[in-house]
Amino acid sequence: MTKKVPAANRNYKDTIFRMIFSDRESLLSLYNAVNKRNYTNPDDLEIVTLENAIYMGMKNDLAFILDMNLYLYEHQSTVNPNIPLRDLFYIAAEYQKLIDRKSLYSSAIQKIPTPGFFVFYNGIEPLEDCCISRLSDAFLHTGAEPALELIVTTLNINEGHNCELMQHCRKLKEYAQYVAKVRKYAEQLPLEDAVERAVTECIRENILADFLKKNRAEVVAMSIFEYDKVEEEKKLRKAEFEAGVEQGIEKGLAQGIERGEKQASVKAATRMLRMGSFSLEQIAEISGLSVDEIKGLTE
Repeated sequence: MTKKVPAANRNYKDTIFRMIFSDRESLLSLYNAVNKRNYTNPDDLEIVTLENAIYMGMKNDLAFILDMNLYLYEHQSTVNPNIPLRDLFYIAAEYQKLIDRKSLYSSAIQKIPTPGFFVFYNGIEPLEDCCISRLSDAFLHTGAEPALELIVTTLNINEGHNCELMQHCRKLKEYAQYVAKVRKYAEQLPLEDAVERAVTECIRENILADFLKKNRAEVVAMSIFEYDKVEEEKKLRKAEFEAGVEQGIEKGLAQGIERGEKQASVKAATRMLRMGSFSLEQIAEISGLSVDEIKGLTE
């Protein structure tokens, strides 16, 4: 018998946060700031993010091993109380990849890296600088000490929050400044114009300048998608939540998230088509729509 393996999700949409911190040097700087350490050799850090291995539709933005610790970093622009449960699935997949399964039946204990779970939040809903969420919060019955626990630390990385953290990681601070500019100008201008203005201004003020010069077109497209995705999810989560009360609250929320992302993809693709700066293939890659769907939008 052949073992069935879950199909990889090829529609994984990158984020600007993940782009910035996907290289070892930037990720090490972020780690040092979060953990108040002073590692200097990026080669000490091993990135182990499971690319295109998204089990049950769940993903993790960044995973890496340093000093025999395994860290999962997640970027969120909406508050999600289910991150601990999602991280549980993901860390299990990471451990399955790292260990020799045969050794699990030996008399010697199989050592594994110590896990750490962090979320970097920059949504518009108010949130304190640092908060903790636990897997046990989701348990139907709670005892004095849960038999299984997973603890996630969420850090607010909006401009004006976690100032000490920002001072120790320049790219994180500049990312927060860029996001703040996009939001500010989006209140005054059409979104595509707001993003272009924010990018131009950041380059002029030496905020993520090298990164933005190198990846300008992709950053503009991704910023449009990320902004629209948050707005559409927010509206549709509310609508589907209310409509889903009769069917079941969880189903209503799930429908809202799915429809919100689909509508955001269509909206972002339409904006990029109107800008006339992207090929159909580029728009498909950023939005997650097929080329045929985008051709349909042009008609």
